[in-house]
Amino acid sequence: MTPQLCLASTLRRLEQRYADCALMQRAGLAAAEFALNVRVDRAGPVLVLAGPGNNGGDAIEAARVLRERQIEVCVVLAGDPDRLPPDAAAAYARFCAAGGETLSAIPPQPRWCLIIDGLFGIGLSRAPDASIVALIQSANALAQRECCPLLALDCPSGLNADTGSVPGAVIAATHTLTFISGKPGLLTADGPDHCGEIHLATLDIAPDAETPADGSVITTTLFADRLTPRRRNSHKGSFGSVGMLGGSHSMVGAALLAGRAALKLGAGRVYLGLLTPDAPTVDPLQPELMLRAVDTLFEADLQTLVCGPGLGQTGEAIQYVNQALESSLPLVLDADALNLLAVDGHLAGNLLNRAAPAILTPHPAEAARLLACSVSDIQQDRILSAIELARRFASPVALKGCGTVIATVDGRWWINTTGHPGMATAGMGDVLCGLIAALLAQGWPAEQALLAAVHLHGAAADHLWHHGVGPIGLTAGEIIDAARAVFNAWIAGHAWG
Repeated sequence: MTPQLCLASTLRRLEQRYADCALMQRAGLAAAEFALNVRVDRAGPVLVLAGPGNNGGDAIEAARVLRERQIEVCVVLAGDPDRLPPDAAAAYARFCAAGGETLSAIPPQPRWCLIIDGLFGIGLSRAPDASIVALIQSANALAQRECCPLLALDCPSGLNADTGSVPGAVIAATHTLTFISGKPGLLTADGPDHCGEIHLATLDIAPDAETPADGSVITTTLFADRLTPRRRNSHKGSFGSVGMLGGSHSMVGAALLAGRAALKLGAGRVYLGLLTPDAPTVDPLQPELMLRAVDTLFEADLQTLVCGPGLGQTGEAIQYVNQALESSLPLVLDADALNLLAVDGHLAGNLLNRAAPAILTPHPAEAARLLACSVSDIQQDRILSAIELARRFASPVALKGCGTVIATVDGRWWINTTGHPGMATAGMGDVLCGLIAALLAQGWPAEQALLAAVHLHGAAADHLWHHGVGPIGLTAGEIIDAARAVFNAWIAGHAWG
């Protein structure tokens, strides 16, 4: 799928620009050809659910083409054919003229070879009404009972194509054929749980300078210029030093994970300033880490600093976060550093006034505290939430979760598609901090460091899954060596992940 992502409003503008290009016929043909591939070697008719709008028109066009290919089709029209919008009405007329008929309800049928969802696509942003709910529930039940594919056209009906939220009943597709451009709601929040395999039919049009895409999927092309082999004439000072501020009582492990990740992604030196008074002086599993009392951390020659892993929310923690904010070092803020930022206006002011870049990596609960709202508010529109966080705190943000959203101060945004549910475990965020910091220490610009680290974090988890590790029971520590392997493969020109 193309990395470009468009909101529904942008797609409407594109459709208007190309209104004379028979887009519905193109969509119907693309859907029919895709359906033929999905139903291969399965007997029985195709059930087509057509809604009262243009998504229904796409479905009816697909049904007409399938009939031309000698495929038995049953079309259920959820609406009044006399009230269809013009393009859908024309599609309905062509279908009827070719001998097609529509039903108002799903007939008893011992076996469907395929179900096509053309009820609403991107045209619904509220909970569907009762009659549509019944069709959605029936389609899901039939697909599950008969183990047949369920193909959604453009977007599974009931899923918000902009946000990935699910306000009510929703199609549980095995495949989604989306048109013109990718949609963000397919890739974040609840979208990935309802889309199945996602495929794109561009219909020979695309966002352009006149109607640009709204966002993008993260790919390695966004930071390919940084994926270069190291010079032979190098030393550890060539790759920067990272300082880690955290590790309060009973939470030293968080700082160790972040430190190990930074070291194994190539930082020349990694110093851990630990807050707990009984801090260890060596990491027996990674003795290359330099552990020291927190008040001596800033004495080291550092190129970047991480605040948050295992930090705690004591007065002492506030003091050191403030010192970090007042420094001239690139900074990564996570976990309790974000929680302190949410409640301490002085810290927030120092963040806004600093010249060096700072990167925020909240999960939804931390984001909710920063924006003084509920977690549900954050998850209802993850893209808007990330953009608001970046604007309010004048810093690039990675809003973690299913389909991590990265936003910059100027309103640009990306969605990450690597990773899987096995990453929902303690310490993953600490590892991400270490990966970001390692790239910053090696001279990467903040935006590219954030994009690459988030993408790599998930790609490492995918790499492990492909090799039989996880998803269930995957630990954060296992990500570190996998991230090193994937990153080196990227530099060598291999597509691991």
